[in-house]
Amino acid sequence: MQRHYSRGGIIRGVDNVFGQEENDAMAAPIDRSTRRFLIAFRYAFAGIGHLLRTQRNFQIHLLIGAIAIALGMVFRIARWEWVALALTIGMVLAAEGFNTAIEATVDLATSERHPLARIAKDVAAGTVLLCALTAIVVGVLIFGPRLWVLWLMLT
Repeated sequence: MQRHYSRGGIIRGVDNVFGQEENDAMAAPIDRSTRRFLIAFRYAFAGIGHLLRTQRNFQIHLLIGAIAIALGMVFRIARWEWVALALTIGMVLAAEGFNTAIEATVDLATSERHPLARIAKDVAAGTVLLCALTAIVVGVLIFGPRLWVLWLMLT
């Protein structure tokens, strides 16, 4: 049985679309060089840069995340609260990234209005909304009692 390389590793005995096993010489081995690894990071940072430059909602979520981090420092929140905060901020920012990627892919695939394109974009945007609402709940659970005490002290 021949070995075949894919992005995920070796696949044994895979037939091509014509029912014939591919030749090992045709399959490219995975490039494990440090140079390719660093290039991949460059692409990833380019994607984050695109989000920062062009996506207003990403910028808003990043600002709110920075405010939450500042509040965490001021209130000296517990380690488990930092974990919840970090995961929540990351979840919202990642959801914005996925939303942007899905919208760009749909726009690339079709310039016409299509019900499936609308569904893809609406579901992606709805997912960001779910993540943002979850982040609000986490923020209220972490900061609500502290802000309430502060409010009572100031009034």
